[in-house]
Amino acid sequence: MTTDAIEMTAAEIQTQRLAKQNDQFRETWGADFTIPGRIVTTQGVASLPFAAQVKIMVAVQTFDIFTEDNDPHADHSFGGFEIKSEGETVKLFWKIDLYDRPYRYGSENPANTAETRRVLTIMQRHEY
Repeated sequence: MTTDAIEMTAAEIQTQRLAKQNDQFRETWGADFTIPGRIVTTQGVASLPFAAQVKIMVAVQTFDIFTEDNDPHADHSFGGFEIKSEGETVKLFWKIDLYDRPYRYGSENPANTAETRRVLTIMQRHEY
């Protein structure tokens, strides 16, 4: 096995670990404290009716349509979806960013949950 194959395998393992952690954080809506982080919404999402916000939460938690187009890094850190609110279609994105413990910089070791804090941001597509 070449060095490149070993590095690629290590990178794939890290990507799979990140995907699993991102899914766990997103699916539990941050309630699993073994994967620390925050969930935030933009003003556009916050201004939607409560019923729409509940639909958004459920859609984010149950999202499972990862493709090469919306998940090119295979780490399950991004998704796009739509909901209906008061007869209108609302188009949204969610994304997960990985920060250091004080939420100032990107995490140097993203797969290490002791060093990494996730921020799940939900926004309307026009706010991206």
